[in-house]
Amino acid sequence: MILDLTDDAKEYGHQALRAFEAAGGDQLLQQAQAKPDTRESLVGPVLDKLGAWELDLRTDSDALEAGAALCRSAGYWGLPYPVADRLAKPTDLDVDGLSVIAENVPQGSLAGLRSRWATVTLAGRRSIVTGRGAGGPAFTTALELSAVDDNGAADVALGLVLPCWTLLGMLDRAIDLTTAHVSLRKQFGQPLSSFQGVQFQLTDAEVERSGVDILAKYALWSLGSPDAVNDALSLRMAAIEAAEVVFRVCHQLHGAVGFCDETTLSWLSRYSQPLRRSPFGLSATRDILTARLGRRGLTGLFSS
Repeated sequence: MILDLTDDAKEYGHQALRAFEAAGGDQLLQQAQAKPDTRESLVGPVLDKLGAWELDLRTDSDALEAGAALCRSAGYWGLPYPVADRLAKPTDLDVDGLSVIAENVPQGSLAGLRSRWATVTLAGRRSIVTGRGAGGPAFTTALELSAVDDNGAADVALGLVLPCWTLLGMLDRAIDLTTAHVSLRKQFGQPLSSFQGVQFQLTDAEVERSGVDILAKYALWSLGSPDAVNDALSLRMAAIEAAEVVFRVCHQLHGAVGFCDETTLSWLSRYSQPLRRSPFGLSATRDILTARLGRRGLTGLFSS
């Protein structure tokens, strides 16, 4: 197994970080929130210049790693566009992107987007999005669907893994923001970062984030294997658990200001919610994985 990205993929991710920053960085999310219909026009040109839609993630392992790095960079800046879902698009349907959805609550972060979208359930049932409800928090909408086929088994793992890379990028940024905050803020004449309690909390958050980092690379490597969906679900469960710890610690160390729109952490935390709750949250993910595994257990890095 390979537990690191290639140098080319890492460099592509770095270039994407710089491109998103040059295009507006944190302002992109705030602008898209004010006018959801501008999401594609705000972000699309940057992704086009990066050649994002030319990546063939399904047949080229180098492109797969580059796509994962791109999702992570998009998460770092809270990019107001479902990059992961767009990269997961199937090759046999005339659509621009694919979202994994729950059977009973079909929804996605598609508010304001005019592109064509497909969905797939864990059972592999694929549908075309034919209508969308009113936009909700963080661009989420209820979806109206038209069933297509039950041939989406190969789409599920990729559709679950890539959003976890986006969430990982958000965790990267949350810790970077908090580290900078506690280094600048002072109490009793000392930086907050000098207090042992603060150091312990940041260490706890970093342990969670670094664990997801390794598991995300393993799940990416596992794509195409018989255990790919189980590994993807395990990654999702670990990523949601880590997000709860990281954002709790980061909000605590920011104090009350961490919940105000004046801070980037507040925006990042809010827009991480769809990734953490859809297509299913922590409890549902755990239940689904338990039912799939039975008494067999996991393999590889996810084994006990």
